[in-house]
Amino acid sequence: MTSTGAASSRRRGRRLGRAAVYALVTGAVLFGVGFLVRSRWDPLIALDDRVIGALTAVTRSSPGFRDALILWQEATRPILLHTAGTLLCLWVWLGRGMRTRAWWAFATLMVSWAVGLGAKYLFQRARPIVEDPVSEAPGFSFPSGHALNSAAFTVTVIILVWPIVTSRVARSVMVAVGAAVVLATALDRVFLGVHYPSDVTVGVLTGAGLVLASYAGYSNWRPTDPEPAHDPDLSTDTGADPDVVDDRHASR
Repeated sequence: MTSTGAASSRRRGRRLGRAAVYALVTGAVLFGVGFLVRSRWDPLIALDDRVIGALTAVTRSSPGFRDALILWQEATRPILLHTAGTLLCLWVWLGRGMRTRAWWAFATLMVSWAVGLGAKYLFQRARPIVEDPVSEAPGFSFPSGHALNSAAFTVTVIILVWPIVTSRVARSVMVAVGAAVVLATALDRVFLGVHYPSDVTVGVLTGAGLVLASYAGYSNWRPTDPEPAHDPDLSTDTGADPDVVDDRHASR
């Protein structure tokens, strides 16, 4: 193997190693809290019950607020988010020529969706039981699918379009709006009484963690880097080795 090939293999190994670490941390959060949920750990169950009781009381006293929550619930259904994400991936692939990045984003969204569904059937936590419920939802409760998929969708979209959005102000607005969407979705689930706080917290952490693990394996990005790495498609336009370009970018 040539020295260039060996260096490329080492860089690829580092990327996969970082991705594995991020995935393990994300899995530890998901399975750790999932174990506490399954074992009905008293402090967690008591906190969940107190918070959901207090928040659903607020919703019950304000019909207008409840209507807004239900509208948000429908607008952030995972199927709608991933449909929008798929269309954005197609635009990035066809319209911007960033095919590798588009495929990464699409695969990440689909894997995150599948992980969320699989986790629900694995832990099989029942939905909250609330006196005079303000809303109802089918299926299992842990982790929250809305929260997990909104976090995965938001982080993936931000990373996907980062090379396209070059203005610092626009990037800041994009990140702020994304964070607000994830927070609003998480709160929506608890105010409606269809998820416990632990469901949405773990959902957000799992969704974001899966995307960051995926991106760490895709690029030479590290958490200490100020921004996502350049896209390999953009780098190879100049004939440069994408790994080398990513290393230069990461060292800035």
